[in-house]
Amino acid sequence: MAPRWRRLLAEGIGSAMLFATVIGSGIMAERLAGGNLAVALLGNTVATGAMLFVLVAMFGPVSGAHFNPAVSVVAAARNDLGWGDAGLYAVVQLGCGIVGVWIAHAMFGEPILQISTHARTGIGQWTGEAVATFGLVLTILGTVRHRPEWVPAGVALYIVAAYWFTSSTSFANPAITVARSLSNSFAGIRPADVVPFVLAQFAGAGFGALAGGLLFGPHPSDMRSA
Repeated sequence: MAPRWRRLLAEGIGSAMLFATVIGSGIMAERLAGGNLAVALLGNTVATGAMLFVLVAMFGPVSGAHFNPAVSVVAAARNDLGWGDAGLYAVVQLGCGIVGVWIAHAMFGEPILQISTHARTGIGQWTGEAVATFGLVLTILGTVRHRPEWVPAGVALYIVAAYWFTSSTSFANPAITVARSLSNSFAGIRPADVVPFVLAQFAGAGFGALAGGLLFGPHPSDMRSA
């Protein structure tokens, strides 16, 4: 396992790059799509999936490339990561992810500090978030256990698909949900809608971990080096 400082640095840089991609591609897509939301979502999807592939391939051997507190909690619950490290991962993921959001705003000449007014609420969207996070965790556990070389592609392809088959467009990440509340852009979410999303995500992650244990066995999946 890499030293803690190196793992935290990987999680921080990766989270900043991922969150900047989600927000930046959303701004670019909205500007270029001419009001066509399907085209805007497609642009946002492709950029996010491509960046996920690169980041997981690059940082997976260093930190596990979680970039997601729900994934870090699952790793800790499976004894692949210490609980203290999981807490540090989550702090770095959120803090550096917010910096990534601000960088995206700066790149596109937007106000750095924003609050989203984009409503995302209701049982349908909460269910979508639970399903999205369930599938993400299951994808990670399955590929890490049986085809570790497929983890980057599996995660990226799953998120690309989940953008389109879930009603919530698959945030599937508590840190990015909070960070997106700080961007009044295509990818934003109202602060008032954040808590139900995060609860749904952790519930989905828990069920994903349970299903992964039943399907792929109880042994640690070594998510430290996903």
